[in-house]
Amino acid sequence: MSGRLNFVLALALVLCALALVNAQYQARQLFIELERAASQSRQLDIEWAQLQLDQSTLGKNARIEASATRDLNMVPLTAARTQYLTVGEK
Repeated sequence: MSGRLNFVLALALVLCALALVNAQYQARQLFIELERAASQSRQLDIEWAQLQLDQSTLGKNARIEASATRDLNMVPLTAARTQYLTVGEK
């Protein structure tokens, strides 16, 4: 009877050890996945900051005016070039 009890206890010990090894493996895998996600989050934060900087640079009035003058041949509005429309007159 004591041999059978020893066998059952040894089997339980082996199963517990295997469960512990499996749990540690899963914990390592989850930690690696967490580190990858954190790295990706940092990279996205850097890209977001760069995009915000680009947006503020590209949206400045002076740059838009220079681009309109250079690329579209637009000129500033003057009173001499302004046409006023009135209702009822032809």
